[in-house]
Amino acid sequence: MENIEIKRLWEQVKEELIGVLPENTHPWIYPLEVSGFDKGVMTVVTGQMIGRDLLRKNHLEQMNSVLSHITKDPAARFVIIYDEDFAKKLKKESERYQKKANNAVLKEQALENLSNMQSASNLNLKYKFENFVIGDNSKFAYSAAMAVAKNPAGKYNPLFIYGNSGLGKTHLMQAIGHYTIFNNPKLKVKYTKTGDYINDFITNSRKNLNDSVENMSKFNKKYTNIDIILIDDIQFIESKTKTMTQMQHTFDSLYNKGKQIVITSDRLPKDIPTLTAALCSRFEMGLMVEITPPALETRFEIIKKLALENDLKYEEDALLYIARNFSNNVRELEGAFTRVCAYAELTGQELTLKLAQEVLKCEDDVQEIGFDTIAGVTAGYFDIDIKDIKGSARGQKVSSARHIAIYLSREITQQSFVNIAKFYNKKHTTIMFAYEKIRKEKSTNQEISTALREIRQALKVL
Repeated sequence: MENIEIKRLWEQVKEELIGVLPENTHPWIYPLEVSGFDKGVMTVVTGQMIGRDLLRKNHLEQMNSVLSHITKDPAARFVIIYDEDFAKKLKKESERYQKKANNAVLKEQALENLSNMQSASNLNLKYKFENFVIGDNSKFAYSAAMAVAKNPAGKYNPLFIYGNSGLGKTHLMQAIGHYTIFNNPKLKVKYTKTGDYINDFITNSRKNLNDSVENMSKFNKKYTNIDIILIDDIQFIESKTKTMTQMQHTFDSLYNKGKQIVITSDRLPKDIPTLTAALCSRFEMGLMVEITPPALETRFEIIKKLALENDLKYEEDALLYIARNFSNNVRELEGAFTRVCAYAELTGQELTLKLAQEVLKCEDDVQEIGFDTIAGVTAGYFDIDIKDIKGSARGQKVSSARHIAIYLSREITQQSFVNIAKFYNKKHTTIMFAYEKIRKEKSTNQEISTALREIRQALKVL
C-alpha cells in the first residue's frame, strides 16, 4: 500500500477512534502518526511515553476492533511505538489544524495544558474553528476571533463579541481557547462564565476577616496569572457594583501585562444597564464585533453539517424545511433538528420532509424577506422608485423612505450593518446613523410610527 493510501486509512481510523474512545484519551490519539501498514498490522508512533502505555494497557483491544472493522480484516491490529525523535518530525499542522510542538517536551506540555484547562474551564470539545459554519452574519466575527487566536494580545485587545443568545458567540470564544492550547502550549488560557466569576468573588470576599486577604490574593492570582482570559456573558455583571470594581482590577492587571482579553455579551457595553463608565470604556477600547441571526442559506449549511457529522440519511427538502422555520438563533435550529432526528431514530424512519413536518408541525409558508423586498415595499408606500432609495437623492421624502427602509432591513433580517450598507451602496456608518435616527424618533414621531406599522403589515411582519 502506498504511503498516501496508508495516511488516508489512518485518518479514517483515527476519526473512528475519536468517536469510540473516552474523551480523556483524545489528547493521546490526536498526536499519533502512522508509520506503516503491512499484513494487517498498523504501526503508529508517539512522542508521549505515558500515552503509549495508557493506550496499550487500557484501549488496545478497542483500537484493534476499530481497525478490523474498517479494514474488514479480523486479524488487523495496532503496534504503538514510542520514539524520542518523533516530536521533531511532527507536522506543523494536522488535519484538525493543531500545530504540533517542535519537540516531545513541548508537545507533552501542550497536551497536559489542554487536559488541565478543559477540566478547570469546562471547554466544550465541539466548539472549534473547524466546525463553525461561517455565514455573512458571522464572517467578520470569525475572522476577528481567528486573528486573536493566532496573535494573542496583538491588534485586537480586548475582543468584544456581541449578539443575541444562541448565535455562536461562545463557540467562537472557546475556539480561541482550543486553538491556543494546541498551537501555543506555553500560554495559559482560562474560560469563565460571568456568573461563575461573580460567585467566586462573593465567596472569597465574604470569608471571615482573618482569611479575606489571603483568599482575595488567591482569587486575583486565579484570574490574572494567565495569558488569555475568556469571559462569557458579561451582561450579567450589571448592578453588581463590587464585582464590577473587582472586574476592573482584573481587566487592568491583565491588559497592563499584555494579556489577551475576550468578552461576549448579548448587547453593546453602552446598552448594559448600570455598567460603570470605567468598565464600558475598557470594553470599547478594543475591537467590537457583532454576530447576527444567520440567513436561510447559512442555517441550511449548519444542519446539513450536523446531519453529515451524525452520518444520517436525509432529504434536502427536510433540512430546508427546518432551516426555513427556525430562524431566530442557531441553538433553536439545532434543537429542532435534534427533535426530528430523535424521532427518526426511535421510529426507524429516514429524515424526510414528511417526517419533519409531522414532528415540528410548522406552517411551511414562511418566506425569507430580503433587503430588496423591504426596499420595494417601502418605496411603494412612499410612492417613489426603489432606485431613489438606493441612490443618492437627498429630498426629504426620499431620505425618510431610505432611513425607514434601512431601519426595517436591520430589524427584520437582523443582518449586519456592513451587509445592509452593501445593498444600499452606502458606508456602514451612514447605515448606522439612519438606523439610530429612526429608532430614536419612532416613539415620538407619529408619521414615522405609522409608516413603520403599515409597511410591516404589507410585509406580513408584525
